[in-house]
Amino acid sequence: MVRLLLVDDDARLRELLTRYLAEQGFHVTAVADGRAMDKALSRAAYDFLILDIMLPGEDGLSLCRRLRAEGRYLPLLMLTARGDEADRIVGLDIGADDYLAKPFNPRELVARINAIMRRQNTPPEKKLRFGRYQLDLHERTLTAAGVAIDLTTAEFDLLRVLATHPRQPLSRDILMQLARGRDHTPFDRSIDVRISRLRRILEEDPAHPRYIQTLWGFGYVFNPGDPE
Repeated sequence: MVRLLLVDDDARLRELLTRYLAEQGFHVTAVADGRAMDKALSRAAYDFLILDIMLPGEDGLSLCRRLRAEGRYLPLLMLTARGDEADRIVGLDIGADDYLAKPFNPRELVARINAIMRRQNTPPEKKLRFGRYQLDLHERTLTAAGVAIDLTTAEFDLLRVLATHPRQPLSRDILMQLARGRDHTPFDRSIDVRISRLRRILEEDPAHPRYIQTLWGFGYVFNPGDPE
């Protein structure tokens, strides 16, 4: 039975969805805000998260960003009462697997959950390989041919974000948010300095990078290529 955590401050919707999803075979825990979500996640393991964007206190986008930055990769679908396309784009950029605007048909919600679960039928890799390198997300190490390569904490966190979002264009702001959580300021250009350092470590020719490529006026994209 899939253990599902629902985070929404609308008590009536929580009750309706809890009942409907339970009838569809899900084990549902429903909470009203981010603090209750954190408590639930600390007490039990969940297979799926439904997260409303409009929440009191820390909003759903911030919660999603923080969870991904903490390395929590459980499947996540975002709900919102707003039809703003920008919310959908930001949500997907920071790690949500899908997006559903309110009001919605509960049958569509179940269909989307099942589709995401099918795509997530294998757990996230803990060891990522690109070129001659291996990035161990659990041990927080980078090696090449078995030889450890020294990285600072900030460099590892940035490389982790890039490597876990292969071929996905990421803006500088999104990279900073995923790598450092909320501990950054707008227009923080230190991301470019760290990218330069990673290129000097990883690339044969940092001026013509193979792995970390620049998207001018936007940010960066990580191209893992094929492991050697």
